[in-house]
Amino acid sequence: MPPISFTYLLKRLLRGEPWQRLHVKAAVWATLLLVLVLLVGSWIIVPVESSASRATITSFPRALWWSVETATTVGYGDMYPVTPWGRVIAGVVMLVGISVFSIVTASLATWFVSSAVHRMRHLAQTLEHAEHEGRAEVSEDLRALHERFNHMERLLRNPGGPPTGKSDR
Repeated sequence: MPPISFTYLLKRLLRGEPWQRLHVKAAVWATLLLVLVLLVGSWIIVPVESSASRATITSFPRALWWSVETATTVGYGDMYPVTPWGRVIAGVVMLVGISVFSIVTASLATWFVSSAVHRMRHLAQTLEHAEHEGRAEVSEDLRALHERFNHMERLLRNPGGPPTGKSDR
């Protein structure tokens, strides 16, 4: 029995077919990058801001909440950087947040579109199969009609005489 651990389960999950698609990989990596930037940005901004007067970001929990607000572009205005380096960090957190949410949105859109394309392809194959069967039936009916017309022509050419060619249907 294989060992059950977090890394084993994660590897098993990520090796599945849906996780091999590029848009899913991009969304996962972008989300991991966002989490990393949120944690590092929160960790870095506390010492940068805490010594400034009028500083509102003075502890790691407050910095973490500030980084989530900033990355999601909510920005309630209750906490904001006052130092130039704090504003640089805020800019990085904003850009990464906006980029990640864009990538995740694009990934979801790709998933919806690919699902619709899959359904359309299935419908097209079904229609193609039905068209092929319909053509085969029409071809058989047309062949039978040609046989009957040929038989009628033979009867009209030779009235009263024995029929020639194929037998009467």
